[in-house]
Amino acid sequence: MPVSFLEIRVAFGQSIIHLICYIPQTIMAANRRSFLSKLTLGASALLWTPFQGLGKIFGSDDSNPDANKKSVLGMKALGFQWDTLDPFLFCVHHEDYFPNGNDQMAPDPKHHVGRHLGDDFIIKDGFRMYHGKSVPGFPGHPHRGFETVTVVRKGIVDHADSLGAAGRYGNGDVQWMTAGGGVQHSEMFPLIKKDQDNPLELFQIWLNLPKKNKMVDAHFKMLWNDSIPNYQHTDANGKKTTVEVIAGKLDTHKAPSPPPNSWASEVNNHIAIWNITLEPGATWTLPKSVEGVNRMLYFYEGEQITIAGETIPKYHEIRVDPTHDLTIANPDHESQILMLQGRPIGEPVIQYGPFVMNTKEEINKAFQDYHDTKFGGWPWPRTDQVHDRERGRFAKHADGRLEEKG
Repeated sequence: MPVSFLEIRVAFGQSIIHLICYIPQTIMAANRRSFLSKLTLGASALLWTPFQGLGKIFGSDDSNPDANKKSVLGMKALGFQWDTLDPFLFCVHHEDYFPNGNDQMAPDPKHHVGRHLGDDFIIKDGFRMYHGKSVPGFPGHPHRGFETVTVVRKGIVDHADSLGAAGRYGNGDVQWMTAGGGVQHSEMFPLIKKDQDNPLELFQIWLNLPKKNKMVDAHFKMLWNDSIPNYQHTDANGKKTTVEVIAGKLDTHKAPSPPPNSWASEVNNHIAIWNITLEPGATWTLPKSVEGVNRMLYFYEGEQITIAGETIPKYHEIRVDPTHDLTIANPDHESQILMLQGRPIGEPVIQYGPFVMNTKEEINKAFQDYHDTKFGGWPWPRTDQVHDRERGRFAKHADGRLEEKG
């Protein structure tokens, strides 16, 4: 298949990262410049940043052996997309203040003025439409070769996919989806409330799959908010720290099991996704992990904290030494920190838009398979599928199993 490539080869820890900036010519033909091509071009540009060599981004000095003894290895201001370390590929923080919804669970069309509908990533009136043209969100699009972990802090997400599965989740729920060999899904943000605003806050995290699991069957699992353990610590001054254990284990608190083919399913990979909330004036010690894992902290809510005695300004990411206990001190505002941790996979990574594989040939095959099969097609009447306004939280799985949460 004829292909035009601009390939960038970057040493990234134990991995070699390849970024490809053109797609197969057969897919790029003028009559096929569809939502998929726009999505892949945009995502390819976004995913350039994390792979620039994080030691340089964070300002670490490999020539200084004493630098490796520090607890805080570096920090950097956060943007829309956050830098990640192997085995994580991507993390983005969505925070939108959507208005009340109309009969279609969409913003009033007056909000469309001045927007580039279908590709709206600039905040206007407090929110973005993303790829949605009526309801905000991400209409049907494909993935292969990795996992998405969608952590919804507030608001509602409607899911539909090419396997016939569907769901509605939010307000503390987490969806963990293994794309594996290929799936199309949509992630829409219905504005369910007619008489008040519909704020949304979520993290979407991409977790890589090792080569042996890149072509497993697609699968998703719900981690409902009442199944996610909350660790609590009260310090000597009576101030509380709460940790939502989404993945991994903290003290006696163990997260729900991840999907069976996930890198997180192997305990020795030490995958941890924790959301940490410190009351004003609280102090807590983040326990050390083991040598050989990567650990990143994202200080996304609050004014200022100290970690191991170093002052961290608001909205910063911090790379830390996983073998050190870290004392986190929070002054006079509530603070929240997301932690991503895991043992690196250490395999070559070639990413193009919605596909993450190990070789260029596998990327070509992913595009060809999607072109030929649409990963099972789209069984829904709309690519921006939303569920009935009155429907509560639920998950309908591909095997017909139904979870109703109300």
